[in-house]
Amino acid sequence: MRYAMIMAGGSGTRLWPMSRRGTPKQLIQFVPRPGGSGTGSLLEFAVARLDGLVPPSHQYICTGEAHRQTILETVPGSADDRILGEPVGRDTLNAVGFGASVFASMDADAVFAVLTADHLIKPVETFHNAMDDGFRLVESDPTRLVTFGIKPTFAATGFGYIEQGPPIGERGFRVARFVEKPDQETAEQYVTSGRFFWNSGMFIFHACGFMDLLQRYRPDSHAGLASIGAAWGTPRRAAVLADVYPALPKISVDYAVMEPASNDPRVSICGVRMDIEWLDVGSWPAFGETIQPDADDNRVSGTEKVVEVDGRGNLVISAGSGSHTIAMLGCENLIVVHTPDATLIMPKDRAQDLKRLHERVPDELR
Repeated sequence: MRYAMIMAGGSGTRLWPMSRRGTPKQLIQFVPRPGGSGTGSLLEFAVARLDGLVPPSHQYICTGEAHRQTILETVPGSADDRILGEPVGRDTLNAVGFGASVFASMDADAVFAVLTADHLIKPVETFHNAMDDGFRLVESDPTRLVTFGIKPTFAATGFGYIEQGPPIGERGFRVARFVEKPDQETAEQYVTSGRFFWNSGMFIFHACGFMDLLQRYRPDSHAGLASIGAAWGTPRRAAVLADVYPALPKISVDYAVMEPASNDPRVSICGVRMDIEWLDVGSWPAFGETIQPDADDNRVSGTEKVVEVDGRGNLVISAGSGSHTIAMLGCENLIVVHTPDATLIMPKDRAQDLKRLHERVPDELR
């Protein structure tokens, strides 16, 4: 059977001060809905995209245990027994392995998609078609690992890339190699070649097959995750999870599984092309792309009044009581984010450095 798991962990420090430990970016109601009907959260949109892809009872969310109640109260379609609550964050290998161990314990034939709550995707029908291709590839050969490539629209240096190998069907291909985030010149060469896709960070795995690879490449991680899966349907579930999960080695699924698998002749790594509009909302400039600009390329969203004179290319976000006014004179290419207890002001081209500032912010504001 087909399953889907949305990874909704992380603190979203590059979207501070709206994103905090207690309310990380995937739970903030700040993404404009189509047609101007208010705002929703990234996770809400991610869950909605699963409709028609897998049955509702097979839709899971992996997130910090501390966010369980907020998700149940704010995300339509969520359910308590389909939230995989991490006691602590242990990077993507363990989030994916958590899901794989649970699905394998319930269904020996489980094939599951790994998605993230950071993405905005349209059209949904095209997304579903590509995911269906990926499911079929794994269902026909459980040793396959499937990843998804997005056709690049510009020479991005903030994403990893996938090089396309020989074709498999209409949208599938063998993955020739994965490459890390390139410099500008290399990114331009990738885009010009037509052989490279952005690495979307979305996957499809056979649950038991993934656990087998974990045992082969990371036996230390496999032992703990397998014990969680074995206890999942028993009264010991909570105790085993609380005892085992925090001690798991912290490592990404890319380094722990995808990298060694790419050099393993027993494993076939396949890619599927996704011809979609894809936005990874990982920074304020990326979030700005969700807001319609005015004639001067200023983008404004939020509850507070904004007055601008001779401004151009600014992004202004606010959350508060509506009694505050943000006034800007002669400002260009600034990001201003105002919340009741913190205000961020920075040039757009420094957005990737926000983590450095976040480290110096008082702990109670993180």
